[in-house]
Amino acid sequence: MDIFRDPSEIQWWEIGAALALGWLIVSATQWLVPRVARQLPNRFRLRLLPIAPIVRMIVLLVVVTFVVLALIEPTAPNLITALSAVGVALGFAFKDYVSSIIAGIVALYERPYQPGDWVKIGSDYGMITSMGLRSIKIQTPDDNTVTIPHAKMWNENISNANAGNREHMTVAEFFLEPDHDADLVRQTLWNVGISSPYTQYERAVVVIVLEKPWGTQYRLKAYPIDGRDEFLYLSDLTVRGKAALKELGVKQVAMPIPPSMGAE
Repeated sequence: MDIFRDPSEIQWWEIGAALALGWLIVSATQWLVPRVARQLPNRFRLRLLPIAPIVRMIVLLVVVTFVVLALIEPTAPNLITALSAVGVALGFAFKDYVSSIIAGIVALYERPYQPGDWVKIGSDYGMITSMGLRSIKIQTPDDNTVTIPHAKMWNENISNANAGNREHMTVAEFFLEPDHDADLVRQTLWNVGISSPYTQYERAVVVIVLEKPWGTQYRLKAYPIDGRDEFLYLSDLTVRGKAALKELGVKQVAMPIPPSMGAE
């Protein structure tokens, strides 16, 4: 049984045109969507960015289907044989690659993350700048680009700071000696948070007080207007918080705090 068409019957120019058109659509989408998104308000930007990976997947499926139908006789037995052969070959030769692609398709459906989200996967933290079928790219606070395969979602916890929202919580920590007026310090730090030009006033500003063996830990929790300003916001809260505490005459703990004692 001949699965493939006779080479003289195959419209090679149509296959070439389909591949070229698919590449053009995907490239144009990847180039255009991020640039348009940067010009839009935050609430629209985060809704537009996920379009690129969806378009990429649809184009890939359409082009692959078109090429397969152009190369083989489109009968049921031929299609089953061809798909089975391709599946077995890919399964053995590109096990990890296929696993990442399947995870990417699952990610499009379950949406544990999307472009514009701030995520932590393993030890890497940053904003997702692009999302392909095999992997995502995140930009770290140090301006490094990290490529992470979707297959990580099978065995890694994924922490998503904003889950499609334009803002996410920022926490500024202060470690003080125990001899001070805790109520006054708490109110002072709250004032620091609520008066920052970066603060999203629709979200609550909260100050958590934790007593430790070495002193008192304060966690100033607030939301920036735009999640991309997270570290500018954190710096603003820290600098202004230290200045306000200095005016109160409160002393910060001088000795280094072990991470296991300071973290909550």
